[in-house]
Formats: sequence, C-alpha cells, structure tokens
Amino acid sequence: MADADLAAGTVPAPAPAALVVGVGACEDADAAEVLGLVRDAVRDAGLSLGAVAELATVDAKAEEPGIVAAAARLGVPLVAYPAAELARVPVPNPTDRSRAAVGTPSVAEAAALRAGGELLVPKRKSTPRGRPAMATCAIASRPDEPPAASSGTEPRELDPMHTPPSPCPDLRHHGDAEVRDDGAGLTDLAVNVRAGTPPAWLKEHIHASLDGLAAYPDGREARRAVADRHGVTPDRVLLTSGAAEAFVLIARALKVRHPYVVHPQFTEPEAALRDAGHEVGRVLLRETDGFRLDVSAVPEEADLVVVGNPTNPTSVLHPAATVAGLARPGRHLVVDEAFMDAVPGEREALAGRTDVPGLVVLRSLTKTWGLAGLRIGYVLAAPETIAALEQAQPLWPVSTPALAAARACVSPRALAEAGHAAHRVASDRSHLLAGLAELAPFGVRVVEPAEGPFVLVRVPGAGVVRERLRGGGYAVRRGDTFPGLGPDWIRLAVRDRGTSTGFLAVFRDALRGRSL
Repeated sequence: MADADLAAGTVPAPAPAALVVGVGACEDADAAEVLGLVRDAVRDAGLSLGAVAELATVDAKAEEPGIVAAAARLGVPLVAYPAAELARVPVPNPTDRSRAAVGTPSVAEAAALRAGGELLVPKRKSTPRGRPAMATCAIASRPDEPPAASSGTEPRELDPMHTPPSPCPDLRHHGDAEVRDDGAGLTDLAVNVRAGTPPAWLKEHIHASLDGLAAYPDGREARRAVADRHGVTPDRVLLTSGAAEAFVLIARALKVRHPYVVHPQFTEPEAALRDAGHEVGRVLLRETDGFRLDVSAVPEEADLVVVGNPTNPTSVLHPAATVAGLARPGRHLVVDEAFMDAVPGEREALAGRTDVPGLVVLRSLTKTWGLAGLRIGYVLAAPETIAALEQAQPLWPVSTPALAAARACVSPRALAEAGHAAHRVASDRSHLLAGLAELAPFGVRVVEPAEGPFVLVRVPGAGVVRERLRGGGYAVRRGDTFPGLGPDWIRLAVRDRGTSTGFLAVFRDALRGRSL
C-alpha cells in the first residue's frame, strides 16, 4: 500500500487465501532487503501482508540471517525443504545458476509451490542500488490441506512454536463470547474481570451521580484525580470509554508508518490499527523463552510498538527496564497496563513515568472493579500526544457515571482496597497453579511465572477439553485467536480457592475423556 493510502486511512482488501512466500537469499542479504522485497511483491500484487502464512525456502538457506529475521519480523514460521524435494517441483522460471548453487532450479518458486496451490507472483528479485540483487521471492496461495511429501520427507519447520500461528486469527474474539448466549449457568473462567465486583460502596457512588444526568459530562475533576493518583499534570491524562477506545484513538490519531504489536497479547490494538488502514507487523514471543520480551526482536523501523504488561493472555510481567528499553526517538511506545493494579505493589509499572521518550500508558478501571459495562479507562502520555488523541475523540466521550467511577477508583480508599485484592489474587493464583501442576501427567503445561489474574495453559486437544468443561459447568477462554498461539491453549481466570478446586476436579475428568 502506498504511503498516501496509509495517510488517507485506506483499508487494504483482504487476500482471497493464505499466502506462502518462497524466498532465496545470498549470504550477505540482510533482513531489510529480504523483508522489503516480500512487502513490495505482496503489495504490488494487490494482496495483503497480513495474509502471509509462512516463508518457505531450501534447507541450505534455512539459517541465512536475512531470511530468519524476515520471518520473525513478519511473525510467521519459516519452513525449509530439502533441495531434492524442491527439484521435483515444476517451476515456470528455472535457472541453471540456481540449480548449480543449491540443487533446485528456482528456490523461491519451488518453495512457494511445494505444498501445492497456485503461483500468484512469479519469481522477482530485490532491487538494491549500486549492487546486484541479493534476494528472490515468489508467492503462491496455500491450499487448505497441503499434500503429503512425495518422498516421505517432511518439511522442517524452524519456528519453535508447537503450533504454527494462524495468519488471520479472529482478532475480535474475546472471553465474553464464551459465556454469551448458551453460557447461562456456567462458572465464568473466561473473562478477566475480578469476581464479586463492583463493591457496594462503588455502586452507591455511581448511583449518586445519576442526579446529574441532565447536565453534559464534565471530566475536569476526574482528570485531575487521575493525574494526582500518578503524580503527573492533568495535561498528561486523557479519560476514555475503556482502554478499547484508547487503542482506536491511537490507531487513528498518531502519524505512524510502521506499527508493530508484540504477541501473544490482547488483540484489540492490532484490530484497531488494521481498521484504521495500517499494515501491522507482528513480533511473536516464543514459548521456549517463556514468552519473555526480547527487545532485539522489534525492528528498528517500528515507529509504534504495542506491548502488554502484565501481558494478556500469558500472564507474564516484563521488567519495567526491559519495556522502557523499547523506547526510541521518533517511536511511540504503547504499554497496556490494564492488569497492572492486580499486581501487588504494581511493580514494573511505567504509569506516571515522564522520562521515557514516546511513552503512552493505557490503564483500565473495568477489570479490578467489575465495570466492563460502564466503560472507563485512561491514557497517560506527553501533553502533545494527549492533545492529538483528544482531538480525535467525539464530544463528551465519557459519561457522568463513568466519570464518577473514575474519581472513586483512584481515591486512597480504592487504591488500598485494590492493593489488598491484588494480594488475594496472588494467593488464589498459587492455589490454582499448584492444582494445575498435578495435571502434568496429562500433558498440561502452564506458562510461569504467572503474575496476572489469569494463567495460560497448554493442553493437548484443548478444543475437545473446552467442550467437556462446558458440559461440566465451566467456561474457559480459547487461546487460538491470539496470534502466536494455537489450538492447544486455553486461558483461565483466577477465582477463589473453592471455585478453583471445583474446576480442577472437572478439568481432571475432562482430560481423562470422561463425559461430564
């Protein structure tokens, strides 16, 4: 997509199918050259970069840094085939040079077509200035069911994730979908809102605000209260209709060209960016690394980076210094701290920091206080960033009851109560984790250390297990709609010990294959 289209907010048309990009590269080809070639080829063909499902190459090129880094920056697996396999694939543009070098007449075209499908973009070369091309690529559609390898040799997938990420997961699926409609009567472990909320005193405070509904909302007092809570000036605060609105404002108001989202994490930031016409890069954190943040995995070209802390759904709490290390001149660093008040002491928080360039922190008041239906959150950022976001907001975006809730939820009483609740959540989470550890013989693995009010669990056959759990009265969050995860993942909200004990018994039976 042209830069002018991005500025105009043009949304690229979705690709008709998932794409396989075959790539070849010389030893000195860097990631920028490979990635630039792939992007240009996809865009020139009128396809969507978000539809790229994998990069494919010959095994002799599987360790080339430029190819490996390009796959990582696209957030897709890199698949390598033996040269003998690729040599059997008919290609429209063979060359003797390629055959002599790696044993196949065209690495790019053969790798793209190895699993079947239709060649959409024939082989093309990169166009560097002043030197020969160092990279080639070709694009094919990916069939729904790739054929088996003709010689019995399986392709080698180099991404360490157990299940390759879906190229187009449902970014609009959220935990509430697990308990809507046919979820009546289920114990809700799918939604990350603290149980037993809002408390009676908060309900009374909100109810008292109803007498002022005849007047237009005035957010000045609530804005000052939030500013005082974080030790900043009011011009560094923007009240929003939940954190979800903040993501939309960021996507529409900030002038960026290369946004990246660190996954797995809450999917609304990427959805909002795509809706605003951006092509979004993904940085996939690895299960083998415990889904810890790797600053070096974020490309230097990124002028907007979104990361959650603690991250939904992994429950990983990244060190504040590591997150701040993503900051660069000319880059917006968006940190979603929606669950930070569920962490005892809010350690590793960046909210209130004014020394990190480009920092934008989002907070939600809906999770800890059970106000998802009221919609209230806020943004903390430099005054010029706040002004840009505010200009994109409609008039009176936050209702009078929501403003009353904001003032109440940042009061000393509320902060003390939230602190106590965070310690209770930590204790209840330890109980849940201990029970899950006993299910390891069934293949259950938990991402640890978990620091949020939820845990991410890997379980074989999770789709079937989820349905069995529903039969036993429990709704859990599916994990395959988070980029970087697959069908073997579920997310569990932390509840009180009694609820977790009951769930663990049903979970054990579900893993044993019993009808519930």
